[in-house]
Amino acid sequence: MKSSRSPEGGVTVLVVDDYEDNRQMYAELLSYAGFAVVEACNGAEGIATAQTVLPDLIVMDLSLPVMDGWEATRRLKSDPRTKHIPILALTGHAPEGLAGHSAAVEEAGCDGFLAKPCSPDSLLEMVHGVLDRTQREALKAAIPPGCARRASGG
Repeated sequence: MKSSRSPEGGVTVLVVDDYEDNRQMYAELLSYAGFAVVEACNGAEGIATAQTVLPDLIVMDLSLPVMDGWEATRRLKSDPRTKHIPILALTGHAPEGLAGHSAAVEEAGCDGFLAKPCSPDSLLEMVHGVLDRTQREALKAAIPPGCARRASGG
């Protein structure tokens, strides 16, 4: 497990990819954008790291050794300790686009999907989008029934 913490100790992203060059590229991009980054090189290590670190988001390659990203995602989403962590799936096995993969990715429990290679802007946009959506859902769930109307003046 390799880790790089942001100075303010903000949002932590776990990057799971078996290719070191990809992990380093994603880690550098995310660190530069202000995220703390932790890395894992296969699905089993990704699960162990997620259970230990409890990151705010996981960027998961789907084609991994030891345990693939599909199975790692299913296991993380079935574990009460990690099921709340959003997972952004990455794969190089979608050259024809996302058609046909998005349903399988959603069924596995992923919260977003990008085909590799993806531009740095696309990755950051997706990371921010998934985190924003997750934060909004968590805030909604934390508001007791009936309070939302009173807070909005209704």
